[in-house]
Amino acid sequence: MANIAVIDYDMGNLHSACKGLALAGATPHITDLVADLEAADALVLPGDGAFDPAMRHLRDKGLVEPIKQQIASGKPFLGICLGLQLLFDGSDEGVEAGLGIIPGRIKKFYKEPGIAIPHMGWNQLTLAQPGCPLWPGVSDGDWVYFVHSYYAEPADPAVNAATTTHGSQTVTAAIARDHLMAMQYHPEKSAPAGLVMLSNFVALVNAQIPVAVA
Repeated sequence: MANIAVIDYDMGNLHSACKGLALAGATPHITDLVADLEAADALVLPGDGAFDPAMRHLRDKGLVEPIKQQIASGKPFLGICLGLQLLFDGSDEGVEAGLGIIPGRIKKFYKEPGIAIPHMGWNQLTLAQPGCPLWPGVSDGDWVYFVHSYYAEPADPAVNAATTTHGSQTVTAAIARDHLMAMQYHPEKSAPAGLVMLSNFVALVNAQIPVAVA
């Protein structure tokens, strides 16, 4: 069973992410220890809240470089909500530098008549990467749950694994590049489609775990 480290940086509902991963068949554990990140089969970076405090917490805990190193090593990685945004270079929400793993910037929704900010509630996905490991059993038009006032704008649109719309704006809903995946929405709150996605991530992790030879 996949040993997944859920990174604790004092931001967001970690237990909600853990519950979703456990339902998907993983053994998640919350940690801020570098040794645990190194020993885990995969990493999950969840989060709710603001960009700058999140990056300060990661730096104060000495987690920025270890996260980058584990992603560079090829370890499966899943970002959720703020955990997607932190992968980028920076955000209009603040002044702190992000992790800089995905080139691009986090932008604020612009106001339109009749459109609420934050973008909160259920919305539909348009899948953009048919071969993404998250998508088996997921279809165009599936509903997922969002809570955000800012959205990712990748420098290379090819990194978009799915998009969604809010008013007249079409924005990033999920990204994927090799073993790194992230969702702007909350899969743990997006049953049944969200549970399918988490199960797909866990299956990807399990497939990479070496089989012990007796």
